[in-house]
Order: sequence, then C-alpha cells, then structure tokens
Amino acid sequence: MLAQQLINALSLGCVYALFALGFTLIFGVLDVINLSHGAIFMVGAYAALYTIASLGMPLWAGLLIAFAVAGLGAAVIDRLVLRPLRRRGAPQLIAMIATIGISIILTNGAQGIFGPNNQRFPHGIVPTDTLQVAGIRMTVVELGIIFLSLALMVLLMLLMRRTRFGRAMRAVAESPKAAWLLGIDVERLFLTTSFAAGGLGGIAGVLIGLYSDALYPLMGEPMLQKGIAVVILGGLGSIPGAMLGGLFLGFSEVLSVAYVGSTMRDAVAFGLLFLVLLLRPQGLFGKAVQRKA
Repeated sequence: MLAQQLINALSLGCVYALFALGFTLIFGVLDVINLSHGAIFMVGAYAALYTIASLGMPLWAGLLIAFAVAGLGAAVIDRLVLRPLRRRGAPQLIAMIATIGISIILTNGAQGIFGPNNQRFPHGIVPTDTLQVAGIRMTVVELGIIFLSLALMVLLMLLMRRTRFGRAMRAVAESPKAAWLLGIDVERLFLTTSFAAGGLGGIAGVLIGLYSDALYPLMGEPMLQKGIAVVILGGLGSIPGAMLGGLFLGFSEVLSVAYVGSTMRDAVAFGLLFLVLLLRPQGLFGKAVQRKA
C-alpha cells in the first residue's frame, strides 16, 4: 500500500516541480513574482486540448504546441508588461498587480472561448495499459508524467550548469547591471527566460490535465498557490529547491489522502510546509538574508 502511494505521489510531485521550475526561473532571473504563471499554465493545457481534440494531432504534438503557445504568451507578457515596468524602475508590487490583471484577462478569455465546464483530453490518446511490478501498479500516464518531468528537469539543470546561455542566466540573476557591463544582452535574456518558463508551465498544464482527467479555466489558480508554496519552501530562485519542494508537496498531499483523509489533504500538506519554514525560514536551498539597519 505504501509503495503504491509513493508512486502516485511521485507523479503528482513531478508536475508540481515542473510548474514551480518555470515560476522560480522568472523570479530568479527577472526578480519578479509573476502571478500570471498559473494562467499561462492553463493556456498551455487548452492549446494542447485544441490541437488534439479539434485538429486530430497526437499527444506529442499537443505537448509541443502547449510549450510554444505558453512560452509565446509568457514572452509577450514580458515584452508588453514587464519590460516597460523595468525601464521605469517600478517596484515589484506594481509588477505583481499587473500580472494579476493579465491572469484575470486570460482566465476570463478562456471561459468565454471554452466555457466554464470541465473538459477532458480524448480517450485513447494515451494507452490505458497498466504495468505491475512487485505488486505495484503503474499506468502509462503515470510513467509518462514521471519520465517526461524528470527529463525536463535534468535538461534544465544541464542547460544552467554546462552551457554559455546558462552561465549568462546565472550572471543576470546575480546582477543584471554587471552582466550588461560584461556584454550580455540582458533584455534578450529576460525574453528567452520568460519563454522557457512559460513553456515549462504549459507542459505542466497538459500533464496535470492528463493526471486529473479535467481541464477548466480556473485550473491555474490552485496550481499558482501551490507553486508559490513550493518556491518558498525550496528557496526563492533555487532550481534544486523548486524540484525538491514540488516532490515534497506531492508526497504530502497523496499520503495525507491515503492515511488521513481527502478533506485534510491541503491542511496536512501546508501544515508540514509551515513547520519546515519555521525551522528554516529561507527555504531548503535558500540563503539567509540579514536586514541591515
């Protein structure tokens, strides 16, 4: 029973981690808490649904379209909303309020186009076969979610640590002004980071739609709340922290449903998160910041 629940928790935690990776990328590089990331997550899921259900394309094409549409949406938000605010030296609170407005616009737009009711991906796009190893059952959907999420996480880590682009991102995250003096095109990097973060969010939207078998316009709001919690738990701007925090939240939710009750799922998960932050306020991989007088 425990092993089965751990597999279920791993698949859910991988989706949380993938969503939080995009969220923490934007915060770490752009130094902005982008509260429209949940709506971008939803847009990616609906883009894949339209590609698969209306155009009759396979799931892999839906994932690519979700990445592209969500990434382009995030890039447009950066260019039209966040960039003018950066040039004016606007405080973070203004950017947060602006992205809340963008989120409302996207959510209402999705309700007008697709309606408020739940929708589902067509049956048969993913095989319904179940694998059983040592008494543990795993569906093809769960295996696909785990492998795809982990592959994207590893790819992002390699990109950040082994490539010139990754080094440039880390330099901008440390000091945009110093990076500009070194010849890095900071605005272009901001745009590329927004695209990548939005794309990851779009893929996470497809995966959660497959996992829960439901898509609806407001699906980004609970995911955004959990994404914020994961990023804070892992440490603001920390990619390993976002990965570990997402897995922590997924395990907490699934195990609380199995052994406590479904009505206590969020209470147990966020209660444990609260206890961790009491012991380590800067998060698992965050750096403690001292306020100077």
